[in-house]
Amino acid sequence: MLLIYTGGTIGMVQNPKTGAHEPLNFEHLMSHVPELAELKVAVSTTQFCKPIDSSNMNPQHWCDIARIIVDNYDSYEGFVVLHGTDTMAYTASALSYMLENLDKPVIFTGSQLPIGVLRTDGKENLISSIEIAAARDRAGFPMVPEVCVYFQTYLFRGNRSKKLSAEEFKAFRSPNYPQLANIGVHISYAHHHIHHPDRTLGLRPHFDFCSDVTFLKLFPGITPQTVHAILSIPNLKGVVLESYGAGNAMTEEWFLQEIREAVARGIVIVNVSQCATGMVEMSIYDTGNQLIEAGVVSGGDLTAEAAVTKLMFLLGEGHTPKQVGDLMLVPIAGEVSPTQSENLKPRL
Repeated sequence: MLLIYTGGTIGMVQNPKTGAHEPLNFEHLMSHVPELAELKVAVSTTQFCKPIDSSNMNPQHWCDIARIIVDNYDSYEGFVVLHGTDTMAYTASALSYMLENLDKPVIFTGSQLPIGVLRTDGKENLISSIEIAAARDRAGFPMVPEVCVYFQTYLFRGNRSKKLSAEEFKAFRSPNYPQLANIGVHISYAHHHIHHPDRTLGLRPHFDFCSDVTFLKLFPGITPQTVHAILSIPNLKGVVLESYGAGNAMTEEWFLQEIREAVARGIVIVNVSQCATGMVEMSIYDTGNQLIEAGVVSGGDLTAEAAVTKLMFLLGEGHTPKQVGDLMLVPIAGEVSPTQSENLKPRL
């Protein structure tokens, strides 16, 4: 088992002068979890040269994590990535696209309190993540051969996860997909919800992302100047439109015209809902139909995190705007629920 430490609250210590939490080295983290020695799992460790707060996470860091996994793929049966909670869902989503045909567990975890704090949640998260990553079925295959997020007794598909609380230990949820395992006295796996790769194919890694994307979150009273400024960002190639309900937006002509002009310039606009649960179905209401006519692409039940990272990934792969739009609803790693006409795996 390879344990990868990138930084985050789980490995922080309180600065006695400022009171702020600051990253410390990996040896400090391991010294606070002597229980790891009781696991019947051989654990090797590696870390970023300079651990980072997850607020500073970017696509280059995603590539750094992916390269560690790819370079060590044949040497370990699974991987646990310690990561700050604030952007964990983004990184887990990105890695799920980057590690095409993954057939080993990659479990992301962290904590709300540093590992050295008396009431820390970090110990249980770390120990359970290692146990899950090491678990095998009767045939000897990994129980969960995909990118996941584990937090406080729940295992979620990484690209379906969201951080919903800054206070609760149970900080993560999976609004539109069932949990993959529930950890109590025993670990109960939801086998029918777990993704299984084609074992005749090998891992196919990807490392290219396009960062020329942004969010446009709608709210009552948003001005034409605001929308125009966002859609006129130089070199912009993709936008995740966070709309209302089932994918609705205002129907004022100025707004629709801005959308039409952006699409005509080759900008891919993907519509996701501001609601925590549910999916975008633009054809239900007239407001959504007008977005379809303007060239907006449905994001289905993608989370905002999964949508923006998928947009960055597909654009980075060199697809045309039309191809990116067509692929947004085609599952790569179970990030979106397929429709009857969009249930084929894309050729990346």
